Amino acid sequence: MTNANGSLDLEFAEDDRFKPLAAKLRPKSLAEYEGQEHILAKGMPLPLAIEQGKVHSIIFWGPPGTGKTTIAEIIANHANADIERVSAVTSGIKDIRQAIENAKSRAIHQQRRTVLFVDEVHRFNKSQQDAFLPHIEDGTIIFIGATTENPAFELNQAILSRARVYTLKKLSESNLSNVLARAITYQTKNSQLEVIIDEETKKQLIALANGDARRLLNLFENCLEITKIENNQQVLSKEQLIQVAGNKIALYDKGGDAFYDLISAFHKSVRGSNPDAALYWYARILAGGGDALYVARRLLAIASEDIGNADPRAMQLAINAWDTFQRVGPSEGERAIAQATVYMALAPKSNAVYMAFSQAKALAASTSDLDVPLHLKNSTSSITKELGHGDEYRYAHDEVGGFAAGENYFPEEIAQTTLYQPTDRGLEKQLREKLNYLNQLNQQSDQRRYD
Repeated sequence: MTNANGSLDLEFAEDDRFKPLAAKLRPKSLAEYEGQEHILAKGMPLPLAIEQGKVHSIIFWGPPGTGKTTIAEIIANHANADIERVSAVTSGIKDIRQAIENAKSRAIHQQRRTVLFVDEVHRFNKSQQDAFLPHIEDGTIIFIGATTENPAFELNQAILSRARVYTLKKLSESNLSNVLARAITYQTKNSQLEVIIDEETKKQLIALANGDARRLLNLFENCLEITKIENNQQVLSKEQLIQVAGNKIALYDKGGDAFYDLISAFHKSVRGSNPDAALYWYARILAGGGDALYVARRLLAIASEDIGNADPRAMQLAINAWDTFQRVGPSEGERAIAQATVYMALAPKSNAVYMAFSQAKALAASTSDLDVPLHLKNSTSSITKELGHGDEYRYAHDEVGGFAAGENYFPEEIAQTTLYQPTDRGLEKQLREKLNYLNQLNQQSDQRRYD
């Protein structure tokens, strides 16, 4: 609760006694809110609209525990509006109609606006979503939907056209540290007990929360419930955290060496074509509280660094796995990433593009003063044409086989440069044969030129 000055009142309210800690500490104002600085920083459009009470219909899209419900309630407070809550998990058309009737009655008899907050809105089918439209149009409700799924795929275009979508992100470790500090202060004040938690246990607790403030507070509260009171103190330890979290205890600090050791083992297992070991290290990362999307990003790196043109499909599969996770969530998404992991472990390997590009960057840095050959320059005017831009350029489509044999595309000083050396593995074997054939045509052209 807040006092007259708008700050957090740490005393228990009468109706707060049986609420979970996460509910007791729910922020009542933007000043208390943690995270989402990318949309809520001072001076940005959304906080300005909230503070002025001029709020439009909104869709909040983001992971659990990032504050979607909290922002909706803050909006209602600032807009001097009552809030009606509907959950797509437990509600149907009847509940929607009742909430709309309440909003209409409130507008007529009390001259008060209503924020209709719809949690998990993506779970409503098309007809249920359509039921909101006329009441958004006529101003009966300020519609705020919350979803963990991509609105572009899960919500009607009619809803999306009437609401602004804001993307919420997982809370940072700094955000979660502030939430935990606030919880410790609250608990110490109201229990009259000193709550002590060492830095290592704090790190483990924050890592296990994985960007979810509600999960952090629930874990903290559960630990308090099993912690003995001695000398007016409650000392939370890693042992209590293990009892509460079970086998989900974070086994590493996400910013520390142990995490990068696991990622390194995963990468090297895929590169080494061992799908079993790759799956094991992936599972270890998840068991340690790691982010599956971090692994998906690493798979994209592997697709270009270690597989390359030996199997170009690998990159698309990595993107598909990432997209699947974003669309359907962790359960099926983690499995899609596992599928991509196995595919890439068994794919033919080549770092030829990786090596060639590294050499190209080094060569470009050391020869940046070399001019573009005249025949490769673009002739854009009569002046550049007089200067010889584009002269003697051979248009490849007009050449036999669509290839201008013997043509030089480098500055003259480095005309004989070779960078890409394809392997004889996978598709790259065919690319190597094609490159050898083109090189042979170039050599024949050069011979004819000097004969």
